[in-house]
Amino acid sequence: MKEIVDHIIDIVNNSISAGAQNIIIDIQESATNNYLKISIIDDGKGIDENTINKITDPFFTTKKDKKVGLGISLLKYQAELAGGSFHIKSELNKGTEIKATFQLSHIDRQPMGDIAGTIILLITSHSNIHFIYKHQTDDGVFTLDTIEIKDIINDISTNNIMRSSLKKYIEEI
Repeated sequence: MKEIVDHIIDIVNNSISAGAQNIIIDIQESATNNYLKISIIDDGKGIDENTINKITDPFFTTKKDKKVGLGISLLKYQAELAGGSFHIKSELNKGTEIKATFQLSHIDRQPMGDIAGTIILLITSHSNIHFIYKHQTDDGVFTLDTIEIKDIINDISTNNIMRSSLKKYIEEI
């Protein structure tokens, strides 16, 4: 995974595979305080304690068709490599919260990538999922709640003008 958005896509796909109907993507970015925090919170089936203890091992996976589970272990590695940290907490039948923190100015921090395009991809590919995207910077907070734009989401997947307009709206932050 070359960019932070790749990790976000991977974790969100894990959330959807776990049956999540509500997913919060919370990004906090501060040049003043030199940090980038990514939180993904879902209401999926959750992860048992035994699995939580193994989940950052790249050779552990719960998927039957794979021999390795690199997604979460790579996010943890990248966060720690960039002077940050990684935390996961989960409760069965309640959901999971994954947090990764990066030192914003660290030379080894991966670039964010196209966050606006990623959010558009996620909400249009999974229009049945309720997403809340929150992005806080030193300049303020941007929040996008798919409940508020539900009427146009179904049109976005086939309407390039609408997708482009929504992407520009997100990029304004």
